[in-house]
Amino acid sequence: MNSKRITVFLATLLFFGNAAFARADEIRIGAFNDLSAATSDVGTDYALGIAEAIRFVNDEGGVNGQQITLYQYDYGYRVPEVQAKYKFFKRMGVVAVLGWHIVDTKALSALVARDKIPYLSADYSADLTDPGKSPYNIFAATDESSNARAALTAWFDERWPLKEDYGRRRPRVQCLYMVASAELRTPVKAIKDQAELFGFNIGPDLDISIFATDAREQVQAMESFKPDFVWHGNTALSVAATLRAAMAAGLEADHIVNSWAFDENLVRMAGDAAEGVLGASVCAFYGEDVPMMDKIIFYGEKYNPGVPVKKRSIRTTQAWANVLALREALKRADATGKLSGENIMKKGFETFRGFDIGLRVSPLTYTSTDHRSSGVVNIYQIENQKFVFMTQIDLKGRWPDKWAKEWFGW
Repeated sequence: MNSKRITVFLATLLFFGNAAFARADEIRIGAFNDLSAATSDVGTDYALGIAEAIRFVNDEGGVNGQQITLYQYDYGYRVPEVQAKYKFFKRMGVVAVLGWHIVDTKALSALVARDKIPYLSADYSADLTDPGKSPYNIFAATDESSNARAALTAWFDERWPLKEDYGRRRPRVQCLYMVASAELRTPVKAIKDQAELFGFNIGPDLDISIFATDAREQVQAMESFKPDFVWHGNTALSVAATLRAAMAAGLEADHIVNSWAFDENLVRMAGDAAEGVLGASVCAFYGEDVPMMDKIIFYGEKYNPGVPVKKRSIRTTQAWANVLALREALKRADATGKLSGENIMKKGFETFRGFDIGLRVSPLTYTSTDHRSSGVVNIYQIENQKFVFMTQIDLKGRWPDKWAKEWFGW
């Protein structure tokens, strides 16, 4: 999206919020997005999804007859910006915030807990699912650690038995990611724990920058270990570079990609090298034939007709998932007679028991002691440049004790 369109988009949203300033029947929601900085390649589509989903909610009657006023802000992925604008959101009386990703979510986690303002973002870190540490962070998605465990499990169940060496040796796994990033390291512990559960041979971690466009050195290191599959923890740019290098080198390994690289951008950048790649997905891909997708496409074409459908992505679907979950929590809280942040969390989200919002989002369950939305994870694979649903892995059902006692919060 070009800078002129970004400016028009933001101006429209801010006017939309200010135009309704005097209404008594409005519900004010803040939103942080990145349309201009490091994560704008995926952040822009997510921001469009937020705005379009709010339009849908209001067209459908809002929240028990009350319209939502959205204050959406491009904070450029900068901590000072997000902290300053958060103070503005508080002055405006927002009852919840639709955040973006790591920078804003981590910067504001303690503040939203203090102020009792629910914060829904696309930072799916497992540590945010522990209400004892992050009581007002929540998301309508399975967490990254669960996603990593499920993807490895799907490979072990469905790909490993097809290998020539199956039954004669232990499978080998190797992890590739930017080691210096604490966030990117987080799911590594989970995937290695799952690998140990199945008796894998775990190779040394390999370091690669998220900005890397040449991964030949890392692929050469893989050739010495000969992994059966590689787990990729970075974003799409470096993952695509690695897939291309692995294909050029003839590396005989499968690839599992974390959910923040497993998107349409990966296919565009990696091309044929993405064929057969596995990944967990927290929702359906844009345009998939699932409940509610017709609404997403309609509202995209209605409010942002200048953005081609082929340029939209799963990031829009992720945004809708958070908005639809928030709508239900707002309805439940409002029905109790008080639409406060605390009520939205306690009488809203934490009363969900298998609530289905569609979009192939696993039905949502939250409690006062556990904000993991579900133990059921969707696995896809790339076939002929398209994302094809492969299977579901029920972590909670398959390992109930580990789910309850060992895997919580990491």
